[in-house]
Amino acid sequence: VQLQASGGGLVQAGGSLRLSCSVPSYYAVGWFRQAPGKEREGVSCISSGGASTYYADSVKGRFTVSRDNDKSTVYLQLNGLKPEDTAVYYCGAVLSYLGAQCFDSRLEYHWGQGTQVTVSS
Repeated sequence: VQLQASGGGLVQAGGSLRLSCSVPSYYAVGWFRQAPGKEREGVSCISSGGASTYYADSVKGRFTVSRDNDKSTVYLQLNGLKPEDTAVYYCGAVLSYLGAQCFDSRLEYHWGQGTQVTVSS
């Protein structure tokens, strides 16, 4: 499966962005990010049907994950952006949704190219 994240950009602190990821509807999706000099970290996950979601504590209440399976697209709405949210954001597709375990690095995600999000202070 080929994935492509899009929608990144440069915004001021407090601003918003909406990231998109094209992915077949039968995959659960995880959003991850990697800042310069840091390891990739999990941000949010959503089940294939969209009914179940999970968020990292650092983004809870600010980011919202959703999907439109008719359009084979998963979204990550980023609100209240902070400079520490600056990173390359990636979407990954996995066959099983595991809730809080969805950030497990042992899961066999299919990855696409990321999109850069830069938040200025």
